[in-house]
Amino acid sequence: MALGARGTLAGVIGLSGLTSLPALAAGGTVPNYPITEQQRSTANQVAQAGVPLSDLAANAPDSHTVQRGDTLWGISRIFLKSPWRWPQLWGMNLDQIRNPHLIYPGQVLVLVKADGRATLRVAQDAGPLGGTLTLSPRVRAELLPNGAIASLPLHLIGPFLNEAVVFDTDELARAPRIVATQEGRVIVSRGETAYVRGDLGGARDFRLFREPRPLLDPVTREVLGYEATYVGTAEFVRDGGLLPAADGKASLVVPATFRINETRLEAGVGDRLSPVPASDLAAYMPHPPTTPVDGRIVSVYGDALRAGQNQIVALNRGARDGIERGHVLALWRAGEAAVDRTDGQRTLMRLPDERHGLLFVFRVFDRVSYALILSVSEPVGAGDRFTQP
Repeated sequence: MALGARGTLAGVIGLSGLTSLPALAAGGTVPNYPITEQQRSTANQVAQAGVPLSDLAANAPDSHTVQRGDTLWGISRIFLKSPWRWPQLWGMNLDQIRNPHLIYPGQVLVLVKADGRATLRVAQDAGPLGGTLTLSPRVRAELLPNGAIASLPLHLIGPFLNEAVVFDTDELARAPRIVATQEGRVIVSRGETAYVRGDLGGARDFRLFREPRPLLDPVTREVLGYEATYVGTAEFVRDGGLLPAADGKASLVVPATFRINETRLEAGVGDRLSPVPASDLAAYMPHPPTTPVDGRIVSVYGDALRAGQNQIVALNRGARDGIERGHVLALWRAGEAAVDRTDGQRTLMRLPDERHGLLFVFRVFDRVSYALILSVSEPVGAGDRFTQP
């Protein structure tokens, strides 16, 4: 296996881009995601002597072979207590890593411990202890057919990149809308035809949404935005126009024709259309907020009242509050009410809040953002608190 400057341990420590796997497999251009000076500085410091053994995960293995289906977040969590502190892991093998953004199935990551410190090496074959072959960086002649692995499970957040959308009420009210269906059907499904009126703006691929619901701040009850129910997608077939009436006195409106491509719900008259945005595969680089954050979960995406690991929640903080894509946030369980039965006065108490999970922000709007629950020990719901980790 030829390890290259972009094909080493890179992605494990980078935890960076949700890179398009088909594009990579086809030999597409690999984006050069930015690395901040602070991240590089941390890596350089760690490169001098590795990391303290106390920073390693309790069950960090001697080696790990990257498998198809692995994610960068999951692999980093194998070696470090805090997987989002990836610059430390990068620094553990800085001499073999030129661009910490890509890793490929089949690579073997070997953990080396010496003098109270730990470093990582990329080996071709983990093999028996003492038989590890350490490879030096070389130019990769071609990308592996299965491409680089993603930083997070794409099947979990991929659909929400288009589905989880917050609108202003007026914006959706002015959007193109379904005005009729094929053969007058009440609902239309995948592959069927719908007729649309409104300004298409030259777009050809659209998402379908239903009546939006307000997202209320759990604390202030302020309306933060309007989350529209995702219905599916539709593809432009042909334009509409005006058809002169037979009596010559009035023109008849001919709506545009669309084909329903995909449905989460069955589409119907009144559903609104919004153009599918351009794919945005910029770096999803996990990092903590640079300033204190204190917010609440607005809702669980979908119809559930409570959420667990790998589910999506809406947060009452957005771009105007300094939230960025890639922010890692801590989840807190509210302390319970209790009574001190030892002081003879039965003093009322409130137990401290307890941290019990992590969120990863992947979609940010002005006043609302969406996050994936990376880990949690108890179900979470509207009103639960989050902070910087």
